[in-house]
Amino acid sequence: MTSKEYRESLIEAYIIKSTVKQQVYNITAESFLILKKVLKQLELDYIKRLKGKIPDNLLPAYTEKGAFDVEFRVGEDVLLFSMHSNVFEFDNNHPMNKIPYVLEDPLRSYCGMIMIYNFLADSFKYQRINDLGYMVARVFINKDKHFFVEGKRQTGELMKDFAVEAISPGIMREIVETAIEYSVQFDLLVPPYEQIKIATVDQMMEKISHSKMTTGKRLGFGFRTDDV
Repeated sequence: MTSKEYRESLIEAYIIKSTVKQQVYNITAESFLILKKVLKQLELDYIKRLKGKIPDNLLPAYTEKGAFDVEFRVGEDVLLFSMHSNVFEFDNNHPMNKIPYVLEDPLRSYCGMIMIYNFLADSFKYQRINDLGYMVARVFINKDKHFFVEGKRQTGELMKDFAVEAISPGIMREIVETAIEYSVQFDLLVPPYEQIKIATVDQMMEKISHSKMTTGKRLGFGFRTDDV
């Protein structure tokens, strides 16, 4: 290959990849808009069913935090839905790169990502900036609007689903409600006595003035193993 041919090949690859990545970003952004609509509808549905049965301050609440972040509070929990602005590729050993759907067109493996995190509502209410939140799930979406989910209680046949499933409002609602169910049942545990039996004056002063003693549903949480 001559230098000219190499440069032309490089430019062609750059154009193709850039175009696909832009396409993936646009589809992920569209999917995030679907997610927002699903959460708004869930807020209305849940309030209709729960109004009068629980205190008003515990009713579900939807709040947009910006173009890429949405908060959904349910009871003592907050779920944060965050769309990453970048497009990702998977390493060569990932199962993604071994399915016929991707082998037919490797560009199908480029994905946008929407992450779902679970925090305690009080962490935000009292501005406890050291409190811990946990990833509950992440949704990957490609240029064909096909998707798969990694996360708690989500589908187990990830790659098979990726080859056939396209994102839709109904599927997005299923993903969201699975994440909500897991988060609500994922309880706050008392830290081991040995872990907190000694405290410094500085820790207590910070606790009193800023409520910054670290709290989380699990300390030493492991995403792959800590399931209910």
